[in-house]
Amino acid sequence: MGNSEINNKNFINILKGIGIAFIITLIFLLILSIILTYTNVSENIINPTIIIITALSILIGSSISNIKIKKNGLINGAIIGGTYIILLYLFSSIFSMEFSLTMQSIIMIVTGSVFGILGGIIGVNISSK
Repeated sequence: MGNSEINNKNFINILKGIGIAFIITLIFLLILSIILTYTNVSENIINPTIIIITALSILIGSSISNIKIKKNGLINGAIIGGTYIILLYLFSSIFSMEFSLTMQSIIMIVTGSVFGILGGIIGVNISSK
């Protein structure tokens, strides 16, 4: 297998990891919206819950994609987490017509990167057993 073939497979697996993370996020956000609609749960839980959902989604997506990549889990995980957050931030900025960097944004960027890296490490180590 040539080096460019390996890079293409890695790129595709990274895209799959980002896609998996977005799908998981959508599922959990749907569940959260149902809970908020049909229960008396306070809306104060929205921001922390979104951070947790985002972190878990990136962790799972990064882990799954790095099982197949089998090396460079740290770098690939950071790419998955960083790209996910950048895309999420761009989409939300387009829909809200507001582009600003807040403390919430910084927390999301750091969380996404850290959990992407952790997922990459987990995924690579699962594949090596």
